[in-house]
Amino acid sequence: MNARGALGRYGEDLAARLLTEAGMAVLARNWRCRAGEIDIVAGEGDALVICEVKTRRAGAFEHPMAAVTPVKAERLRRLAGIWLDQHGGPPSGGVRIDLVGVILPRRGAPVAEHVRGVA
Repeated sequence: MNARGALGRYGEDLAARLLTEAGMAVLARNWRCRAGEIDIVAGEGDALVICEVKTRRAGAFEHPMAAVTPVKAERLRRLAGIWLDQHGGPPSGGVRIDLVGVILPRRGAPVAEHVRGVA
């Protein structure tokens, strides 16, 4: 795994822990299909949560939250539909797309921010 892949994996590990601590159940990580990849699929009560994780080093070009463009949001909605088709359809609580942004400072603990319903 290269440095970028290791950075992404670290951010996803932090995000999974954050979501679990918030009471969600992680159902899948790095779920792939022909159309792309979902970083984390989680359940929260009777809702399904599709979670995109973006990890950046402090001082990087853009804040992780800026990474979900309209094109990216549409791709996440399409991937959510494929997941639902393959896993029995939408749950009674509906589907939500969240983002976890992780910033790694040069020193000190990483900062993770969870935003619900980004797309």
